[in-house]
Amino acid sequence: MFRAVRRRRNPRLRRSDITVTDERAVRRAVKAASLGNAMEWFDFGIYAYLAGTIGRVFFPSGSDTVQLLSSFATFAVAFLVRPLGGMVFGPMGDKVGRKKVLALTMILMAIGTAAIGMLPSYAAVGFWSPLLLILFRLLQGFSTGGEYGGASTFIAEYAPDRRRGYFGSFLELGTLAGYTGAASLVTGLTAWLGSDTMDAWGWRIPFLVAGPLGIVGIYLRLRLDDTPAYLKLEEGGVRVSEAANSVETTARGDLARIFRQHWRMLILCIALVGAYNVTDYMLLSYMPTYLSDELHYSETHGLLILVATMVLLMLIINQVGRLNDRYGRKPLLMTGMLGFFVLSAPAFVLVRQGSLIAVSAGMLMLGLSLVCLLGTMSAALPAMFPTAVRYGSLSVGYNLSASLFGGTTPLVITALIGVTGSEMMPAYYAMAAALVGVIAVACMKETAQQPLEGSPPSVQSHEEAAAMVHSKAPTPKF
Repeated sequence: MFRAVRRRRNPRLRRSDITVTDERAVRRAVKAASLGNAMEWFDFGIYAYLAGTIGRVFFPSGSDTVQLLSSFATFAVAFLVRPLGGMVFGPMGDKVGRKKVLALTMILMAIGTAAIGMLPSYAAVGFWSPLLLILFRLLQGFSTGGEYGGASTFIAEYAPDRRRGYFGSFLELGTLAGYTGAASLVTGLTAWLGSDTMDAWGWRIPFLVAGPLGIVGIYLRLRLDDTPAYLKLEEGGVRVSEAANSVETTARGDLARIFRQHWRMLILCIALVGAYNVTDYMLLSYMPTYLSDELHYSETHGLLILVATMVLLMLIINQVGRLNDRYGRKPLLMTGMLGFFVLSAPAFVLVRQGSLIAVSAGMLMLGLSLVCLLGTMSAALPAMFPTAVRYGSLSVGYNLSASLFGGTTPLVITALIGVTGSEMMPAYYAMAAALVGVIAVACMKETAQQPLEGSPPSVQSHEEAAAMVHSKAPTPKF
């Protein structure tokens, strides 16, 4: 009798319970999610790198600091609606499928970005100009609320368990590529047209480029099937354990249940993502403005240094993915958090020296700490939640944190420097965020090389599946 109870609680793993991934399908899924993500962050990055120009075009009155604060406040506005986007698109992705929602977020982002490129300036229509800018920034933020949670879930559910970190790193490779493309385009246009022409009409070009790029991203995403984990959940085919079966019955799209049943993981996700976002936006969005406004670099010069840093990170991020598959998510995340806690102050001391070598060295120190987080987060975060509520829970947790701590980073740092007069405030802010991150990483559980909760094991070959079944089979007793 006791043996029967044990079998019921821990049923024997069968070959039909295991998903054998198709390498070509996985690579197509990773490419579509990553390229779409790159285009999303290309759209979003343009605004950050044109912050000074946006301030002059849409907020012409007041000092340079007031213009910059107004521009960054509008940047932060998009993050206010990201949680709302996450609460809408996340549960929708759990209900109707991952790929449909990802295509929808791509459409909305492309519309919002292209519309900003067609807005009249403050000189032409006065108050209506910044008002319309805020409106389309809200549309951008709303669409982004469904992007990261969906794209990371999409790749995590397609990837085999032993290589989820490697394939997940391509998502952040797409993020870096989007930022790099945006920074490169803005830098090239500024060098070619000059600041006066950029203020007059050149700033529109990067925003208008987003339209055609968005069409490409939509096409790539709609060509794919939904993830194997989601399709098995739809078919009721997940039979790994009683716990997994109970997850399947959870009402998808039920935000109340997400907050009630998964609040501990939501808090951990918010803390982890908050630390990650502060350091991410501090380096990738705010640093060019810091170099130009505080150290009086030209806008082009500051962007070129950032582009060089991001290209280097792109070259090594997939190796970070391989490392966290081999050694675990927690060691890589802890390395990144401790790197920011220990190295932020020395890095900004170097940056403040002003020479090209010193600034590049400081940026590199911050970049190497960041890449440990970038190459690991997209595999670690989806594994925190069960399949049935993964898209919704991750979108809610990620975007609540991004709203509170991510998009506000440039605004908060600019305000802190204005109040204190200390050019070291970015370092102190990053250190405080990293300390929170260290605590969050210590509290999370290791998920490397393990099946996603609520999903069957996922392997690369039939031989690996057979070996897994054999290893889980009970030892016969004589």
